[in-house]
Amino acid sequence: MMMQTTGPNTGMESSMSGSKRPENTAGAKPLVLIVEDEEAIVTLLDYNLRSAGYDTVVARDGEEAVDLALTTEPNAILLDWMLPLRSGLEVCRHLRRYPETSDVPIIMLTARGEEQDKLRGLDMGADDYLTKPFSPQELLARLRAVLRRSQPARLKEILVFADIQMDQGMHKVSRGDMALELAPTEFRLLRHFMQFPGRVFSREQLLDSVWGREKDVEPRTVDVHIRRLRKALNANGDSDVIRTVREVGYALDLP
Repeated sequence: MMMQTTGPNTGMESSMSGSKRPENTAGAKPLVLIVEDEEAIVTLLDYNLRSAGYDTVVARDGEEAVDLALTTEPNAILLDWMLPLRSGLEVCRHLRRYPETSDVPIIMLTARGEEQDKLRGLDMGADDYLTKPFSPQELLARLRAVLRRSQPARLKEILVFADIQMDQGMHKVSRGDMALELAPTEFRLLRHFMQFPGRVFSREQLLDSVWGREKDVEPRTVDVHIRRLRKALNANGDSDVIRTVREVGYALDLP
């Protein structure tokens, strides 16, 4: 049976686009982000994925796709090429810039079957490319394949710098024997520093990497969150590992 762009509703409701990722606990189902603006295809993808044991979340335009990819942190993304507001190619390129989504498997779905189009999609960072119409079973097989290939990279969830340890999957941070309570923004800020220890980032670079596309965020906002992060890291009288580089920015470095 081939997947078509039109057809009767199966009665299975697709996930709401504002859904959050299930907690990362033992036995949790893999989460797949469906990025598609044709409702019939959304319904069919959602039905087949859920029947195969996946959880789903849905974005119906390119802007929403980027937001949901960063906030729900899916295990894989099914990405349509032709989307409102921002094309699938732009979404793919954008997501590869963020540490949170740089290694998430992306399968592009499109009616464009020319070899040159496939090459463009793969060059932008897609892991696989499927031409419409396609068999749901082929889609599921390709999804399982990209998830298998991505496992080694996705398992790198423990970040360590000096006596600071971050468990990204459990969303926990500790310094020495003390657990640290970090707000979401400070957590993302520290994660970015720990992924690039010693590297100096300007305020603008940190805004782009940590805050993403949030509007009305001033560069000096970075200073506020750096102070909060320092306070949390140094609460037990430990040495300050965030180095200020005058007129340049900040780095995570040994004192």
